[in-house]
Amino acid sequence: MHIFSRTYHRVAAIAVMGAVILTGTAQISQAQAPPEKKVKDQGEYDIYNQTLKDQANPAALLKDLDAWAQKYPGSDYKDDRLYYYITAYNGTNQPAKVLEVGSGLLDRDLKTVFTDPKAGPQQILTVLYMMSVNVLKLPTATADQMSAGEKAARRLQEFVPTFFTAANKPAGATDAAWTEGRTTMEKVAKDTLMYLATKPGAEALNRYATSKDIKECAVAESTYRKALEQFPDSAQMAYQLGRALRCEQTLGPEKVPQALYEFARAADLDPTLGGTMDPKALNTYLDNAYNSYHGGLDGEDQLKAMAKASPLPPADLKIETASAIAARKQAEFEQSNPQLALWMRIKGALADTNGADYFEKELKDSAVPPMKGTLVEGKPACKSKELLVAIPLPDATGSPVAEITLKLDAWALAGSPEAGTIIQWTGVPKAFTKDPFMLTMEVEKDKLENVKTTPCAVAPAKKAAPKKK
Repeated sequence: MHIFSRTYHRVAAIAVMGAVILTGTAQISQAQAPPEKKVKDQGEYDIYNQTLKDQANPAALLKDLDAWAQKYPGSDYKDDRLYYYITAYNGTNQPAKVLEVGSGLLDRDLKTVFTDPKAGPQQILTVLYMMSVNVLKLPTATADQMSAGEKAARRLQEFVPTFFTAANKPAGATDAAWTEGRTTMEKVAKDTLMYLATKPGAEALNRYATSKDIKECAVAESTYRKALEQFPDSAQMAYQLGRALRCEQTLGPEKVPQALYEFARAADLDPTLGGTMDPKALNTYLDNAYNSYHGGLDGEDQLKAMAKASPLPPADLKIETASAIAARKQAEFEQSNPQLALWMRIKGALADTNGADYFEKELKDSAVPPMKGTLVEGKPACKSKELLVAIPLPDATGSPVAEITLKLDAWALAGSPEAGTIIQWTGVPKAFTKDPFMLTMEVEKDKLENVKTTPCAVAPAKKAAPKKK
């Protein structure tokens, strides 16, 4: 909700500047009153003059207008009176009244309402400007009030180029001041439209913070998507759409990649979000969120380039999750190293808290597919009946540690087994100890392959004892 609030305060600050620009340019002079308009009598003339005198005092002006409207409801100047009502309501901080009176004027063609060639354009600018500013003062604005504010802001956008011409520039205004006035009015119109376009989304995210109702996130997403279509170069809207999408991440796997896309776009357009954020904070958040989802930063540059080119992500946008990557790599590993993968699954289950139960209920005496390992030692060294085997991981360092004992049972090797060779066997699990870790398997003679042996060393003959002389 903070950016939503900051938008109001920024436009409010601009409004002060706008008020200064309008001062002295939007007042109706007695001498400039169109000839077809006439006061009814001296009494209306006096009220009219008093109204002009009290423009600097909104409260007094409002009293003058009420007296004028009561005594002369059908005055030739009733439209001008409505204009003054708008300025009086603005000055007395009654935004709802500003919009109420302004809406009635907007329903007509303002150029036909304010026809004075000198004052008319200034009056139109003031009405549109004050409506645009005052709708921001209504945190709980009704749909009609928001509609009126939006209509006024759009017409202000359209009217600014018409008004800010060399012909309309007051004699005492510098070119710089006149240009600044135009820039200010354009910014008021744009910021008001942005505020109104995003207000429902900001309110939805605010409600979600309390209710945790995921439907509010969907409202916010819809709001910010439409707003971003209107204002594609807004970093704030891209960021807020990212927040809404991240809020919806439990609804579908596509939400997080879309959110990361919008954060990347916001970071590219303006990482400060209009001066409201540390420029490093958004990029740091993006890196952390991307890394958490993907398991690394590879591919992030391509995402940033894509986000820079378009305000909304493509429908088929995909970023592989860390878990999906792990599953894919595991599948590739199992396909290329099936025997090692088999042992890793068996060892993992045995090493688990319920390893003993797993061995007794699932592994003992079961038919295990062929396995490969590194021969560490034969026992005894000659004509071994037990082989200690290790199955090291591909990236393992140091000497291999035996974790499997192959019992040859009723037979023995013909010589001494060569340590370090890769052997293959198909055995039947018979025993298991967790500490030290050791799985014992029985292996039949025809189920053991690739064992290399050397002849056993012949024991040296014993020397006969020397004969006694």
